[in-house]
Amino acid sequence: MKKITYLVTAIVAMVASTTHSAELRVYADQRIQDAVKQAQPGDTILVEPGLYHETVYIDKPNITLKGEIIDNQYATLDGKGILNDGIISSGHYSIIDGFKVRRYKGNAIMTQGANNFKILNNVVEGAFYGIFPQFGKNGLVAGNTVSGAEDAGIYVGMSDNIDVIGNTAFENVMGLEFENTRNALMRNNRVFNNSAGIALTLVPGLPVKTARGLIVKDNEITNNNLPNFAPPSSIAANVPSGLGLLVVGVDDVTIENNIIKDNAGAGAFIADMLTFGLATDPQTEPYPDEIKVMKNSWTNNGEDPQGVMKDLIESTGNKGYEVIATGKEKKSCILPQENLDSIGTRRWDKCHESMSKADISTAMLPKPAPAPEYTLEQKGRLTYLAVCTGCHAYEGVLHGPSIRSIQALYKEKPSELSKYIISPIRKRDGFPEMPPQAYLGEETIKAISNYILNELE
Repeated sequence: MKKITYLVTAIVAMVASTTHSAELRVYADQRIQDAVKQAQPGDTILVEPGLYHETVYIDKPNITLKGEIIDNQYATLDGKGILNDGIISSGHYSIIDGFKVRRYKGNAIMTQGANNFKILNNVVEGAFYGIFPQFGKNGLVAGNTVSGAEDAGIYVGMSDNIDVIGNTAFENVMGLEFENTRNALMRNNRVFNNSAGIALTLVPGLPVKTARGLIVKDNEITNNNLPNFAPPSSIAANVPSGLGLLVVGVDDVTIENNIIKDNAGAGAFIADMLTFGLATDPQTEPYPDEIKVMKNSWTNNGEDPQGVMKDLIESTGNKGYEVIATGKEKKSCILPQENLDSIGTRRWDKCHESMSKADISTAMLPKPAPAPEYTLEQKGRLTYLAVCTGCHAYEGVLHGPSIRSIQALYKEKPSELSKYIISPIRKRDGFPEMPPQAYLGEETIKAISNYILNELE
């Protein structure tokens, strides 16, 4: 057994202050999580190629987790179809770089409440969510390849100022998604052979009630006609196959200079939340406004629309359209092009060249976002959202029993719930065995139990 080695370098600033910085090396016969426990803010953990069957949980700021790639061999985290999560980080300034992550039931790579994060150069194969930053600010997702996600390959949720650049997404239900996210950019991505290529969504019932300021530019969005294989109980199951771009309820969207080709349902479908079949939320405005469809390359889209798209165009006598809108959008525009036909855009204006976002290269902030230290109560809530909601819906059945039933079973027994989280025991037929979550640590598990039993409604 090799010991974790340290290469410690002291960085002395001009003001004579010293910042901690060490390198911890993990070999293939060791556990990555053990190195995370020893690491201090500012450290880099280097993981050599090999197979690792574990969940890695980072709850410290400024940790770089880097997989070494040697002769195309990766540090590979394999959940074996049993473990729920691959890598989860709640630490600000986290960097997750160069791993292969496969066969996890929930999240392959997730940041939860982390600001100023980077998720770079990873390969993800098979998960419910591939790469999933949530509740983050000022983050970068770049150079990753993601396939096999039952929801979205790269799924940015309830976040601000995020760049998704230079990724490849294929054979997912949705290739890339911004959900309830503000001021974010997707550019130079290759998105092909998904059920839907790119989705920009505003989903009701979530803590963040708006989605706006999104730019989709310079992407290749082609042949997204894969049959939808999302679990029937999930919102993603409602996404029609054959979509290049889907916009639901989001305001201030710019679609520019993309190659959009061979998507059988439509090149772009712009819908309100009600038409799409989502529940109402009195705090959420359901109609997409300020949509700007600028110059793009449109080729051979809309040859075989299905579902709600087929219903919308049935009376027109046309087989399909490059762009389909429900017609309820305000302050929206489209740039007329040869071979671009559309329906639902009759009241839209013609886009002006001054609306172009061609010179925009990033949505990130010029300076780092604030990096507050979370209280234990906040960490309990964030970890509940990151981990528990992957298997448990508040009402109804996702994979495991509902949160309502867990609240009833463990009412006024938080220590018993903590024991269940650490080592779940199947108590009822018809439910799969839940994955153990001991890696979260005793304090965090206590905070999760308190949140579920005393705060969650």
